[in-house]
Amino acid sequence: MIRHTVVFKLKNPPASPETNDFFTAARKLAAIPGVRNFECLKQISPKNNFDFGLSMEFDNATLYEQYNHHPDHVHFVQTYWAKNVDDFLEIDYEPLP
Repeated sequence: MIRHTVVFKLKNPPASPETNDFFTAARKLAAIPGVRNFECLKQISPKNNFDFGLSMEFDNATLYEQYNHHPDHVHFVQTYWAKNVDDFLEIDYEPLP
């Protein structure tokens, strides 16, 4: 299992139309084959400068790679991510044996 997470700061205010459009588009990533347990998250800790997160799981590395190259994911990155995200940190986890 792979858990793909990304925390990020958006360029626009949380209640802006651009932010709403970003999360509307992000939620559509859950429909890509292989994506499980998709979540859009609000970061609440004062310990970092990020505001939001996305989290999802994949059964294996093959499904994760297929997600990364899926046209809907590529479109999201080019159309929404690149234009709206100011800073981010991506972390991909596998469970310890």
